[in-house]
Amino acid sequence: MIRIVICDDQAVVREGLEMILNADHEIEVVGLAEDGLRAIELAKEKSPDLVLMDLNMPGMNGIQATREITKHLPEVKVLVLTTFGEDDWVFDAVRSGALGYLLKGTPGQELVAAVKGTVAGESHIDPSIGGKLLAQVAKNSEGKHTTLALDLSERELQVLKLIAQGFTNSDISERLHLTKGTVRNYVSAVLSKLEVSDRTQAAVLAIKYGLVD
Repeated sequence: MIRIVICDDQAVVREGLEMILNADHEIEVVGLAEDGLRAIELAKEKSPDLVLMDLNMPGMNGIQATREITKHLPEVKVLVLTTFGEDDWVFDAVRSGALGYLLKGTPGQELVAAVKGTVAGESHIDPSIGGKLLAQVAKNSEGKHTTLALDLSERELQVLKLIAQGFTNSDISERLHLTKGTVRNYVSAVLSKLEVSDRTQAAVLAIKYGLVD
């Protein structure tokens, strides 16, 4: 059973998400938080597998809460559920340790899949958010290839680009006509060469240094 804490300052959103997630027999919502501070308290108390985190909230916001949770409770994963109005916050959320980003309004089936995938170690980045993140980072980046690209084989670079675009291992397997096991090996090699611990950090580097077309 996947244990989830939902954090959002709007009660109707919390309750709606709770209904969607609890409808899946593999997921159990174990806590509802109205702000970042309460999310931290529930994360410590309930030891969930994942916190579904809003960003823009009164009091302690989602970025601050994500930073605290990933620092002190590294076994608890954070999946951000954001809106178009919060795009400027996304890069800070990445650096704070969030492993995925969805837009509010994501269909229930996709939300459930993203929750399960994030708990399993995959990264879920909505294409709309990824594009806006790229545009934001480009303002402060030279936007050219670096020695990062030189350390990767052609196939590894292809895999990295797809990771940065938010594709799962299954998606990459289909696009590149590789077995899932081979994709896992390429992903591990990419993370090792970039000296990062997860797919989200790899995606950030790819975007930051212009490795995404």
